[in-house]
Amino acid sequence: MQDPQPVEDAAPPPQETPGGDVQDAPVASVDESVIEESVETIRERLAGLWDGLQSSMLTTGAAIEAGILVAAILPAAFFGPRLRKLIQSQVAPRAPYGILRRAANAFAHLATPIALYLVLQAAVVGLRTAGSSIGLISAAVSLLAAWIVIRLVTLVIRSPFWSRVAFYVVWPIAALDAFGVLDDVVRQLEAFSFPIGEDENGVQQTFSALDFLRTLLVFGVLFWGARFLNHLIQGRINAIDELTVSFKALLSKILDVLLPVVALVAALQIVGFPFATLAIFGGAVGLGIGLGMQRTVSNFFAGFTLIADKSIKPGDVIEIDDSYGWVTAMNARYVTLRTRDGTAHLVPNDKFIEEGVINWSHDDRVVRLHAPFGVSYDTRDVRGLARAAEERALKVDRVLKTPAPRCNLMEFGDSSINFDLRFWINDPANGSANVRSDVMMEIWDMLHEMGIEVPFPQRDLHIKSAPESLKIVSETRAEALSNSRDE
Repeated sequence: MQDPQPVEDAAPPPQETPGGDVQDAPVASVDESVIEESVETIRERLAGLWDGLQSSMLTTGAAIEAGILVAAILPAAFFGPRLRKLIQSQVAPRAPYGILRRAANAFAHLATPIALYLVLQAAVVGLRTAGSSIGLISAAVSLLAAWIVIRLVTLVIRSPFWSRVAFYVVWPIAALDAFGVLDDVVRQLEAFSFPIGEDENGVQQTFSALDFLRTLLVFGVLFWGARFLNHLIQGRINAIDELTVSFKALLSKILDVLLPVVALVAALQIVGFPFATLAIFGGAVGLGIGLGMQRTVSNFFAGFTLIADKSIKPGDVIEIDDSYGWVTAMNARYVTLRTRDGTAHLVPNDKFIEEGVINWSHDDRVVRLHAPFGVSYDTRDVRGLARAAEERALKVDRVLKTPAPRCNLMEFGDSSINFDLRFWINDPANGSANVRSDVMMEIWDMLHEMGIEVPFPQRDLHIKSAPESLKIVSETRAEALSNSRDE
């Protein structure tokens, strides 16, 4: 971020009109002139570089630099293995496990290229002192430094994303620096800018493409540091047994949101972003974002509410709509519900607030299940049947002995005497339908062993109108039944 700079070239003098008034001459746009000048400068530098390569590659200075590049391999090959042994024996064993240990091992792995870089840097200092040319060696040093940085990022962070970032950022910068056009590219990026408002003194503030790239780079580094710090803090929080699971999840959610925001604000502060210029614009943008992200914000705060009031927590067995499973994670926008089918249902947080949820393990994991069944009216010993059903339920491994199963006679139905066998389990996460099925199979075996019939529904059919042939058949059948009873 920088204030507009005064134009170096003097503007054309004012012109006097025939009436005596003084009229300013038109002034060209500062940004356009700077951009055109930068583009022209880069074009000239590239052309000059090509001419220089053609005219100076076979000179004595170029031959000396090429010889130094080849000769530098010998001391690097000599000191590199010794530097590797020193790091592996003295530095790496003392580094704690994690990123510091990986960094020490990475430096040991790149000991020879680092030694070559140091030798070439010493050669650059010597040639500069002697007044000799250093263009070829400087280009080699820039490219070698870029390669070392990329390899360090790959070996230490072990992230494909950051490896690609290092490759697409470090290599172009090294190439531009090696060909001597980095300063011109930086000036051109500074020229591409747009106004963002005025400060308290009324000075116009701008934000250039270079500021944007700097912000991305600084934010990337700070964001990675925030994630690493978040991982360390959450590890310490999870190790505290005195904290409840819900409170740990709440702290984790706060850190997941707070640290990236702090990283972004710090990155903008480092590059010198003028926050005061965005007071009005930021309010309008904030209102638009708030309206467009209303549901997202609702889910976000609903997640905090769920954790704060402990209505659900990781590990709970819940049922919402047609989904039944246990909570595996509570994220900023949704709750991950893993079902018995092995699928993960992502349920928005606000759905728990608006529609409610059945929590099978809110206060206690011991839950009661039901196994209803009916028997024929020919059954005489219903008390003995109830006791037998309670005993058969205990044959299922998952049914608890305390509280004991209870078989209640519920009603005298139209076709059967209806019972409800109630039993308890303490592992609802393992499913409820499967244990209910096992209990009802035991009841089925029990009824067959006792010779008790499970009746079919009985219905009386009254025919008000029918064809004449059906009436004759019906009357004939009724007469036959009557005759059989008389006999």
